[in-house]
Amino acid sequence: MGCQWHLKSTDADHVGHSGAIQRYDRIESLYLTTGDIAALQQMNTTYPMETRMLIEDVLQLGQVNDADINTKFLYFFQDSTLQQMLIDVEAQYADIEDVNQELSEAFRHLQQVLPDMEIPKVYTQIGSFDQSIIVGHQSLGISLDKYLGADYPFYKDHYTEQQREMMVREMIVPDCLSFYILSRYPAPTDNPQERFRHMGDIQWVVNHLLGRQVFDNEHVAATEQYMMEHPSTTLLQLLQRK
Repeated sequence: MGCQWHLKSTDADHVGHSGAIQRYDRIESLYLTTGDIAALQQMNTTYPMETRMLIEDVLQLGQVNDADINTKFLYFFQDSTLQQMLIDVEAQYADIEDVNQELSEAFRHLQQVLPDMEIPKVYTQIGSFDQSIIVGHQSLGISLDKYLGADYPFYKDHYTEQQREMMVREMIVPDCLSFYILSRYPAPTDNPQERFRHMGDIQWVVNHLLGRQVFDNEHVAATEQYMMEHPSTTLLQLLQRK
């Protein structure tokens, strides 16, 4: 699906409780473009786990408690490509209410069909064109730098056309759902064909939750056929099938 993910924890506000995706990216961008110490302090006090994950796991700059880590973090983003990316993220995602509404509605629908599924905390961040979605125990981090559009100049030089088709605003919610469900219902690790089948099941579920054909491939088609032949199968049974 073109995304990578890590299992970590976070302290961001609950999307189901607050009704809003937390804009960690704005505080991060303020520090990275101006060196504002107040922004850095807010990153470390209000979003300590998000900052740790960003520095240690996404950017892999070192340990968050290293004496020179803040300098490394700031210097890393002085690259002209990344500075332009910060500007582009701010412009494209000045308003994310459409994303927030679709995601909130999708998670409410998910909880209706899977009552035991907890709604995660959600926040936005800016990485360096690496991971798209960071999955935690009860959290989702959305890296906006991976959703700047199929024609974004940096993407054209580093990603295939097929990959770039997935790096658009419209894929944020499907990716969040897909990888959050995958974190709760992991794919088999010992059989490649079973992994493909399982991802087809998850993508079919995401299509069902969103009411639109986001994912369209042979594995999703196979799941569609299976569900037609087994109409009494619940989504939980589908995700748990071996």
